[in-house]
Amino acid sequence: MIARTVFEPEHELFRESVSRLFEAEAVPYHAQWEKDGQVDRAMWNKAGEQGLLAPMVTEEYGGFGADFRYNTVVAEEVSRMGLTGLGFSLHSDIAVPYIINYGTEAQKQKYLPGCVSGDIITAIAMTEPGAGSDLQAVATTAVLDGDHYILNGSKTFITNGQLSDLVIVVCKTDPDAGAKGTSLLLVEAGTEGFSKGNNLEKLGMKAQDTSELFFNDARIPKENLLGEEGMGFIYLMEELPQERLSVAVGAIMNAESILSQTIEYVKERKAFGKPIAAFQNTQFKLAEMHTDLTVARVFIDKCLELHLNKELDGPTAAQAKLMSTDLQCSVLDECLQLHGGYGFMWEYPVARAFADARVQRIYAGTNEVMKVIIGREILK
Repeated sequence: MIARTVFEPEHELFRESVSRLFEAEAVPYHAQWEKDGQVDRAMWNKAGEQGLLAPMVTEEYGGFGADFRYNTVVAEEVSRMGLTGLGFSLHSDIAVPYIINYGTEAQKQKYLPGCVSGDIITAIAMTEPGAGSDLQAVATTAVLDGDHYILNGSKTFITNGQLSDLVIVVCKTDPDAGAKGTSLLLVEAGTEGFSKGNNLEKLGMKAQDTSELFFNDARIPKENLLGEEGMGFIYLMEELPQERLSVAVGAIMNAESILSQTIEYVKERKAFGKPIAAFQNTQFKLAEMHTDLTVARVFIDKCLELHLNKELDGPTAAQAKLMSTDLQCSVLDECLQLHGGYGFMWEYPVARAFADARVQRIYAGTNEVMKVIIGREILK
């Protein structure tokens, strides 16, 4: 791969510390976490102690005011090592920024220090049984009753759902106003009327807790409204480019990692008396994947630069998410094939990566929706 210029030396030093932590505290336990269906909560506190959680939070709230490249380093190392149970990117890149950008001073003081330390694990509840990528179709309602909102509805496929202490709930405060009636509420675990369903059994990402959430006349204090009432849909649209960039970053790093492992495998594995790497088909497949990932890496790093300069727009982020996740799945499929029967064995990283990656084309907006966004921009 070509040299990357988007990171400074301090980011690479941080990468080394992240890698050491994961090698010691996550890699040896991830297989057990897959069986458990969730990560040991203590891992969150260990990550918080090392500054891995919500590094963008400023010092006044317990963070160190880092730029998004530090988030990127964490996401890349999680993906490089196949530690898909660690829901750190959902927490740091997606959920916590809503509190940073739209929270009141009281909300920031109450929640952000815990988000940095790992004492507060966050989730964001967008998807419903009848509303996925179409966020305007959200049916969960919040009706103001004095000093409280009465929250009713259900959510599904919520990452960090089981472990979450604080959930940002997308709801309708004015069901008749469409997107303009959408608001965001901060809902704490343990709130009466708020319950968590079973940890969902998934095709992949088995160590990542993913849950249904239920709200039955849950009384949420009015001061837990995040931002302004009716502005939720706009907030979601403003934050989605970073979410999609985060997905793209992980997709490319994961594909690069599995390709690297596959290259080593085909050098050692023999068929018909010679290494698989000696066959022209193998060399052509490796060349194609290496080239595609090199091109993708340049584009994703450019998107990261744009984001650092606050210039990453929605359609460009959609392109990044569409391209990277399609390529990730394609590369992993080819790498699995080059492993032969061993590629289908769960003990091999390529098998787990293959299963884990499939959802990448679905969440953060399906890739079909990404095409709609891109197409609309083209036809303006």
